[in-house]
Amino acid sequence: MASFRRLLPLCSSFNRTSFSSSGVHEGFIANVRGYSGIASSEQTVSKFGEGLKQNEAENFESNDDIDKIRIEFDAAKRSFLKIPEALKGMPKTNPEAGIFVIKGIRLDLIQVYGFDYDFTLAHYSDNLQSLIYDLAKEHMLNEFRYPEVCMSFRYDPSFPIRGLYYDKQNGYLLKLDFFGSIEPDGCFYGRRQLTEKQIEEVYGTRHIGRDQARKLVGLMDFFCFSEACLIADMVQYFVDAKLEFDACYIYEDVNRAIQHVHRSGLVHRGILSDPHRYLGQLLRFLRMLKEKGKKIFLLTNSPYSFVDGGMQFMLEDGSRDSWRELFDVVIAKANKPEFYTSEHPFRCYDTEKDTLAFTKVDKFLQNKIYYHGSLKSFLQITKWKGPEVIYFGDHLFSDLRGPSKAGWRTAAIIHELENEIRIQNDDSYRFEQAKFNILQELLGRLHATVANSKSSDAYKLLKDELNEERQKSRRMMKRMFNTSFGATFLTDKGQESAFAYHIHQYADVYTSKPENFVYNSPERWLHVPFDVKIMPHHVKVPSSLFKNR
Repeated sequence: MASFRRLLPLCSSFNRTSFSSSGVHEGFIANVRGYSGIASSEQTVSKFGEGLKQNEAENFESNDDIDKIRIEFDAAKRSFLKIPEALKGMPKTNPEAGIFVIKGIRLDLIQVYGFDYDFTLAHYSDNLQSLIYDLAKEHMLNEFRYPEVCMSFRYDPSFPIRGLYYDKQNGYLLKLDFFGSIEPDGCFYGRRQLTEKQIEEVYGTRHIGRDQARKLVGLMDFFCFSEACLIADMVQYFVDAKLEFDACYIYEDVNRAIQHVHRSGLVHRGILSDPHRYLGQLLRFLRMLKEKGKKIFLLTNSPYSFVDGGMQFMLEDGSRDSWRELFDVVIAKANKPEFYTSEHPFRCYDTEKDTLAFTKVDKFLQNKIYYHGSLKSFLQITKWKGPEVIYFGDHLFSDLRGPSKAGWRTAAIIHELENEIRIQNDDSYRFEQAKFNILQELLGRLHATVANSKSSDAYKLLKDELNEERQKSRRMMKRMFNTSFGATFLTDKGQESAFAYHIHQYADVYTSKPENFVYNSPERWLHVPFDVKIMPHHVKVPSSLFKNR
């Protein structure tokens, strides 16, 4: 019976063949042209018979392969009913202490530790995003005359992730993969998600070309959560109100409002008014570095008064020692990333009078505060060599791109890493990932069995079933991270995101907070894992766990 079914496609294709006299004549002439003489009718019939046998053998073989894949798929579905014991026994990553290595570092060669302040030394709670959102929204109403109805908008923590891009020409929020392609489910116009077809109508393809990329702006730092949410809410307001608007103006207004909140001190005053609500703890790590004889410096864009308030809360434990005694150099209002390329001079800041001195700075003194300056002057004064310095920052572009080009070692601080690792540690996520991997493997083998032009009904049916199951696993994994955009580091297909690409570019290591280094001796070598396929913290669950179970 099975062999009879395999012959059916041959019969149907045979019956569909046209045997008009003209058709025979044309086919005959086409076969004759390659020969010097005229082929006989017997030769033609013989060749036709050989072609039928070859087609029969190919179809028999491809259908046999499809049957094998079908059997494996049915067996896999039965194994999907329970989580394999081997999956439960897989090791889990510590979300609160992990340091993940992209480029190896010998910590015994690192003599100088530098830190950004906001979102690096100072860890802010999720409450801060609502504060930034509300202050920026209020500024847009008061200064840019946005409608009063916008005051009713509320920050939605379930919507944005770090590493999105905003299209200033078209007004879309995009999640891109490692190669610059738009995620199929990662394009939003306001709060409305676009379909793949709508994405292609706008961009022609999901891949962002070089000209289109010039109109994109990356949302990479910790401010990006409130910024992305406010951009989307403003776009949605204009769409719902059927008002014309320039997408570029929306971005510029929101960005200016966010920057105003940061630079004017509004957010600083809000944090300092209730530090227990916003700030974390730090002291042990910095003391360990000092005990090991390491140099420590602070390089931040924030004003001294704000840094001082936060540092007093985090680092002064009731003793008489000032937090400044932990640092060899303190630089505030550095104006990064311009700091790395400019030649601005340093100015000594008088903390009592709130004034800047005019005398030239040719050496750094402990317990003194310095403003502005440049990387060139910093290296000339300190004589610190690039490879012996490691700098910690949360913004891949403003904090880390300059130091990485200058030869410093760099550490990216990504607070949400802890939550993503917790999700990846969960058996339900690993279960869906293993399902996805085995379905992907079966689909790949199925596509390799037969050309599309020869695809049978059995092939199409199995392909649709595999795709449907794979889509279910993709959606399940995405919702575990973020209902709108999924994981920060990965696409829905398990590939690296564009954000992960930039980490590869500018960070030697990444972790959730600097204190994680306290679990490592300053003499330790940080090695790149030998089996890294994507991001070092991402555990790939092998599909083999489901086989033969």
